[in-house]
Amino acid sequence: VQLQAFGGGLVQAGGSLRLSCVASGRSFSSYTMGWFRQAPGKEREFVAHISRSGTSTTYADSVKGRFTISRDNGRDTVYLQMTSLKPEDTAVYYCAASASGWGPTVLKQTGYDYWGQGTQVTVSS
Repeated sequence: VQLQAFGGGLVQAGGSLRLSCVASGRSFSSYTMGWFRQAPGKEREFVAHISRSGTSTTYADSVKGRFTISRDNGRDTVYLQMTSLKPEDTAVYYCAASASGWGPTVLKQTGYDYWGQGTQVTVSS
């Protein structure tokens, strides 16, 4: 499956952005989906995960209550709605697809089989 993320940009602190990730290729609904981010000089970190049906979601503590992951299997798209953005949210955001999508593996990069190219989010103070 190929993934393409877009929607990043420059926003002031307190603002909002919605990222989208469109999948092509194999059946999108057979994958659980995740968002990760990587800030300059830091390792890539888990942000959010959503189950195949969209009924179950998991978030990193740092974004809980501010970010919302959702998916539209009819449009082969996963979204990340980001609100109350902070300068520390500045990073390249990546979407990823997991064939197994099982338990704690979804919190780690190694739990994913396919990755998008990333989209830059910059939050100014």
